[in-house]
Amino acid sequence: MTRREYGQFCGLSRALEIVGERWALLIVRDLLVGPKRLDDMHKGLPRMPQDILAARLKELERSGIVRRHGPSPSNGSDSDELGEPDGSTVFELTESGSELEDAVLKLALWGTRLLDKPRPKDIVTPDSLVMALRTTFRPEAAVGVRVSYELRFGPEMIIHARIDDGAIEAAEGPLPDADLVIEPGPMLKALMAREVTPAKVLEDGSVSLTGDPNLLNRFVDLFYIPPAPAARQS
Repeated sequence: MTRREYGQFCGLSRALEIVGERWALLIVRDLLVGPKRLDDMHKGLPRMPQDILAARLKELERSGIVRRHGPSPSNGSDSDELGEPDGSTVFELTESGSELEDAVLKLALWGTRLLDKPRPKDIVTPDSLVMALRTTFRPEAAVGVRVSYELRFGPEMIIHARIDDGAIEAAEGPLPDADLVIEPGPMLKALMAREVTPAKVLEDGSVSLTGDPNLLNRFVDLFYIPPAPAARQS
């Protein structure tokens, strides 16, 4: 597949030539959470055709953004051609790919501010939720703070976060020793955007907790979605 070129000697232009194709940054987003096999990546991006996923991975590999571990059988056509991955092949970001984290988080926060209600066919994945925590985390509010949270969105969708003096570690899965377990239902964004208060969601029962309820106030201080900019009046 030929890379699209913009014909401009510009850093942003070159970056878009590498990661601006459809789905490419979502692949980077999911690999920022951790290395993955091809099947796991497709589960996280179920509407991405498998042939497009394989093509995007090859493009990112050639650009030095992604690397693979495991069998890489040759297709026999060209010594420089990347073989098709099998089920044991693991993909991860290179050092260059990992450098995209700050840009991805800032772009994601910009987009999060513009989210309204989910569209009928929108889905949420564990990786997108983990990255949502990393995107909205406020390290300045976490200085000197040590606390851990588990968030449950159903039996198959559980993530957690550990906060340690301004740093965050977020990942998929339960956290047995979490200081607070939150079952936010559909109220997570509203809480993080401060459209509703912790007291309100506890009063009406729309959010369930296991642990110290005061830690929910700390949660909404640590994770914050700023308001979208007001539309300018003409």
